[in-house]
Amino acid sequence: MDKSKIEQAVRLLLEGIGENPDREGLADTPSRIAGMCEELFSGMGESPEKHLSKTFTADNNELIVEKDITFYSLCEHHLLPFYGKVHIAYVPDGKVVGISKLARTVEVYARRAQIQEQLTGQIADAIMEYLKPCGAAVVIEAEHMCMTMRGVKKPGTKTVTMAVRGCMKDNSELKNTFLDFIK
Repeated sequence: MDKSKIEQAVRLLLEGIGENPDREGLADTPSRIAGMCEELFSGMGESPEKHLSKTFTADNNELIVEKDITFYSLCEHHLLPFYGKVHIAYVPDGKVVGISKLARTVEVYARRAQIQEQLTGQIADAIMEYLKPCGAAVVIEAEHMCMTMRGVKKPGTKTVTMAVRGCMKDNSELKNTFLDFIK
């Protein structure tokens, strides 16, 4: 990440909106924004493989659900936040992953300029690729600031997306059990 380019861009933005980037309250803002960008876009160079490749043998090959994983991301269209909850289910094929690793996988993809529809599929695909379960499902419920504080201005509106892979896609009983768990 090129922090100096971010700082230059923030100075230009401040000037563009009619502010003085050298005034006391704004003097350090370009640097603060560059530091914030390092954190908010930290998933750019990260792979979920490091989180999902450390597995444990398990005899139980029944549905596992981790729900209410809080996330924050930035809409790639407006660079405004969208945030909410991710719910993940998978059916192991002899291997399980530590429960914190699913939340870490969410962070890898949420820490990028992103759209919710893509985020949902990326998490499901990563679980299938690196954990290699029989199936996986991901549901995301999120509020988008690009819709609530600007544009149509409808606070509280939630967007819900779902991605289903493997045996979860073909087995409506498993899928419905997952959906019942996250109600």
